[in-house]
Amino acid sequence: MKKIFTLTYFTLVLFGGAFAQERQRSPERVPQQGTATNQQAPKEEAPTRSTNIASRTIVTESAVVTNHTVAINGKTVPYKATAGTLPVWDEEGKPIAGLFYTYYERTDIQNKDSRPLVISFNGGPGSASVWMHIAYTGPVVLNIDDEGYPIQPYGYKDNSTSILDIADIVYIDPVNTGYSRAVNKDIPTNKFFGVKADIKYLAEWINTFVTRTNRWASPKYLIGESYGTTRVSGLALELQSNHWMYLNGVILVSPTELGIERGTVMNAALRLPYYAATAWYHKALPADLQGKKLIDMLPEVERFTIDELIPAMAKGGFLAIDEKKKIAVKMARFSGISEKVILQNNLDVSTNLFWKELLRDKGFTVGRLDSRYRGIDRADAGERPDYNAELTSWLHSFTPAINMYLRNALNYKTDLKYNMFGSVYPWDRTGDNTGENLRTAMAQNPYLHVLVQSGYYDGACDYFNAKYNLWQMDPSGKLKDRMTWEGYESGHMMYLRKPDLALGNEHIRAFIKKSLPTSNQSAKF
Repeated sequence: MKKIFTLTYFTLVLFGGAFAQERQRSPERVPQQGTATNQQAPKEEAPTRSTNIASRTIVTESAVVTNHTVAINGKTVPYKATAGTLPVWDEEGKPIAGLFYTYYERTDIQNKDSRPLVISFNGGPGSASVWMHIAYTGPVVLNIDDEGYPIQPYGYKDNSTSILDIADIVYIDPVNTGYSRAVNKDIPTNKFFGVKADIKYLAEWINTFVTRTNRWASPKYLIGESYGTTRVSGLALELQSNHWMYLNGVILVSPTELGIERGTVMNAALRLPYYAATAWYHKALPADLQGKKLIDMLPEVERFTIDELIPAMAKGGFLAIDEKKKIAVKMARFSGISEKVILQNNLDVSTNLFWKELLRDKGFTVGRLDSRYRGIDRADAGERPDYNAELTSWLHSFTPAINMYLRNALNYKTDLKYNMFGSVYPWDRTGDNTGENLRTAMAQNPYLHVLVQSGYYDGACDYFNAKYNLWQMDPSGKLKDRMTWEGYESGHMMYLRKPDLALGNEHIRAFIKKSLPTSNQSAKF
């Protein structure tokens, strides 16, 4: 990533107070051109202005602009990065929070009217948008090995697969994540922390951002990961209904259940294909299954789940004993869990028990968000792992990289702590109809398409439940031609595996191109 020059401006609003000020900072020199990794902060030379404020109070409006280049698929792409904050307004037009964002614009595009804008969120719901920012779609990617494990020295490098060649991108940190904060502790948390509140205030913020950056004419896309899929599914309808902002696409990375009801039987049965994928990865399946490719083995498990397991489990305690044993034998074959354990749990093996049981005899647990990862517990006994093996591994590499990148490469300097995860509790989960929100938005907007991306080894938002979402979201079947599902041999953040980083971004590129209407194409059925 070549950094060409830095231009900054700064406006400070302390705790919603009326006064604002601009602050001069010490001069700095423009760094020499070169790839930005774990570079040192710039030294002093020429005057400039910046956000270098020795304070942990929120800045509701700020911006630091830097210019760079990155090679994507062998072609040089010049771009401008804006790191800053914009306010969240209350009903009286007063700022109640400042949201931190990072906005990337390709600078050799003259007409932005036809240039797609991708608006990106992660999940949690208390997670910053760091994950897809510096590991998936953005212009830099953190230093990890080809399977996603941490390596030292920590840092980042150019992302040659970024989607910045085809679309501008803004990454947004909701309140209490990243550098985003409420202006003071007196602001009621129910303004932000809940399914409906989250969607409402973020839609207002997006309206402000799109207006200030003059992107109303641009084709717009929302991308969310994990809880971010709940967020963007709800935002699709909120933006359309209350801000008259119509989207071209919604991308769901490792989606949640989107408020679509499962019930006890479905919750238990739909896990099995994920169990099979994980057992296959750890070579815990019978030889005939283990000898197949993953994508060739899974359809057999999926058919069994739909055609046999769900009907059997629906009978509950009235399922005949011999039939129950036959089902348990097949479940054991597909899951790597013994028939005895399956019967002891009445065919309903929880995810916690699976993560603990699969490699128990080898002294390991498997990860929740990415079951390729192995953990070590204090004792092999028990019904759940002591910790999530994958998450602690990821925090190794992400936390240093984002702090280094924002300060050194994007020149955004603040004493606020960058919250990888922030407190957003209590979170009001009532009224989650986001799957139906997305269906309604699609039904009302012929331009709107949906792409779902799932990792086969994701145990938190598993791939088969993601398929089930699509099946149940539109019972009419009239929208399915605008829905696409893609699977990857990785976990929750499938892009951490190098082949899936390239493949996932290529799928997004293809999706954007497919969902852009031709010139003067009418929005009608």
